[in-house]
Order: sequence, then structure tokens, then C-alpha cells
Amino acid sequence: MHELALMAELQRLAEAALRQQGAQRIHRLRLRLGAVAGVDGEALRLAFAVLVSQATDHSPWRGAVLDLETIQARCFCSNCEQPFSPSDVIHACPRCGQLASRLLAGRELELASLEVS
Repeated sequence: MHELALMAELQRLAEAALRQQGAQRIHRLRLRLGAVAGVDGEALRLAFAVLVSQATDHSPWRGAVLDLETIQARCFCSNCEQPFSPSDVIHACPRCGQLASRLLAGRELELASLEVS
């Protein structure tokens, strides 16, 4: 499960930002997760829950919350020259049926914001 490794990296990034800001506590992480990023959102939530459950009273993670924003796939049809949202895992244009030539959105895995104090 690579979500554990992803959460370890997010932990490292958040703690570095915490130190940089001179803060003591992490309150909330907001992640943007693309629908076709290859990351299981529920497994990521579980990895976060494990991180928070192991937090001691003096840990910066005690009581932290994870918000996941799912970014839906958005494609571009080179034939119609129009963007579209695919209806399933086969990214075929709903107008002409051609497979998408470009994925405009949906691969994101981004730490969008971090609330600390």
C-alpha cells in the first residue's frame, strides 16, 4: 500500500512547514486528490488515522484533521477541440467517441493547505 509512504512524505512536508512557521500544532491538512492519480483516498484516510492515533499529548498531530478534495478527471478531445468530463475509465469523447488525447485534470496529489498554530 503506497498510501502509507505518501502519508509519511506528507508528514515530513507538514512538519517542515511547522518548523519553518515556528508553530507547535498541526490542525488541518487539505489535500487535492485527482480521481485518476492512482491513490486510494480511503487508504490515505486510514494511513492518516494511524498517524493521528499514535500522536501523544505533546505531538503536533494530536487532533489533526485531514480534508480530501477529489478532483474529477477532465480530458481534451483533439478532434472536437473541446474539453469534457469522462463518464468512466475509458476517456472517450461524448461527442465523437475519440479517445482523449490529453488529460487536463485528475492526476493531482497536492498539499493544498496546512493549518498550524
